[in-house]
Amino acid sequence: MKILVTGATGLVGSRLLPRLVEDGHDCRTLVRRRGAASGDVTEVVGDLSDAESLTPAVSGVDAIVHLAAVFRTSDTELIWTTNRDGSCSLIAAAQEHAPDARFIMASTAHVYGAECARPGREDDEVDPGHPYPASKLAAENALRSSGLTWTIQRYGFVYGDGDGHLDALPGQAANADMHPAQRMSLIHHRDVAAATRLALTGAFDGRIVNITDEAPTSVYELVAIAGGDMGSSARPLEHPWHLQMDGALARRLGFRPALRTVYHAVEQQAM
Repeated sequence: MKILVTGATGLVGSRLLPRLVEDGHDCRTLVRRRGAASGDVTEVVGDLSDAESLTPAVSGVDAIVHLAAVFRTSDTELIWTTNRDGSCSLIAAAQEHAPDARFIMASTAHVYGAECARPGREDDEVDPGHPYPASKLAAENALRSSGLTWTIQRYGFVYGDGDGHLDALPGQAANADMHPAQRMSLIHHRDVAAATRLALTGAFDGRIVNITDEAPTSVYELVAIAGGDMGSSARPLEHPWHLQMDGALARRLGFRPALRTVYHAVEQQAM
């Protein structure tokens, strides 16, 4: 299968792309400069903000795995330009030059607001206030109305394979004054790949699907796993379901995480 992967040098893409290549797929990546991607892939120099550069990127592909996004920045304009406008440009390129390609878009658990009355479910109404999830939701809506064959995968907190994401959590938790009892849905890179493989078969076509492991884990535990030390607290937890997702739909559609919990990943030395 010929697959275009955007965001191939990022946290998720740099770990997903080699797995797709190992599976035997003919992969190409959208890069700003040659030599940015590693492994046996075809690089197409371009940018989501340059519509003309997207034509050679999408032409002839069977699938598009759209991972490129901006999230850890105070530059709100950049977030919207990349996450919404860039995604819309890629969607438009696919409509014109690869209308039969399967379009798989990465999204986030953060689209579910803090006020959730249960773990976020795919059919919940969502209206996130922060720029990152709001821009991702706008991209989701553009894809859903595109007429393409689409899947949207909303990831929990992605970690593992030495990516440093969990290692940074102690500092982030302290800066954000996160409650130690707050629980988060997680997903290991190995299982991001498993979900993507399933999406490439068409199992998720026309659906938004939460991709998460089997057990949300408290910030207190995660900070400890990362080697940090978080102070205890008995203050009430204001938003008990925030950052948690219901993964039942993915399970019904055949997804089974190989690393069931973060503790299983530690046991398997997959951190």
